[in-house]
Amino acid sequence: MGASESVPQKSIHQFTVKDNKGQDVDLSIYEGKVLLVVNVASKCGFTDSNYTQLTDLYGKYKDQGLEILAFPCNQFLKQEPGTDQEVQQFACTRYKAEYPIFRKIRVNGPKTEPIYKFLKSNKSGFLGSRIKWNFTKFLVDKNGHVLGRYSPTTAPLAIEADIKKALGVDT
Repeated sequence: MGASESVPQKSIHQFTVKDNKGQDVDLSIYEGKVLLVVNVASKCGFTDSNYTQLTDLYGKYKDQGLEILAFPCNQFLKQEPGTDQEVQQFACTRYKAEYPIFRKIRVNGPKTEPIYKFLKSNKSGFLGSRIKWNFTKFLVDKNGHVLGRYSPTTAPLAIEADIKKALGVDT
């Protein structure tokens, strides 16, 4: 990790990201919520199972304080080719996603979005800090600290117990 990977922020709540219309979203609005941050893609072999299960988890736990933050990414075999609006329409129409779908970002390389520098610096994965593929998931606690990182092959429902624990929901 070079100097460019240095991340002074101590919490995800200190970041501002762009929504799919290009408007700033201050992530401090999510203070007190448990976050599941996911890099998504519409043309990936993991798309159907992940979007379906993310929608299920959100429906089940949104009222207890879960928020899912989806960040489209086209870095893996160009599996998210659409515009920001097309990505939003796809997720909301086909998978009934009610959680925010942000502007398309980069999760690796010199133009990595700062929020992903933060996430990766707090929890490295099997290949070090690099994001391996679409649907890598980060679980973030109510104070904005990264609790866990889950591989693309880990189904969202497989981390339900971790989500419940972070939410303080009886298991």
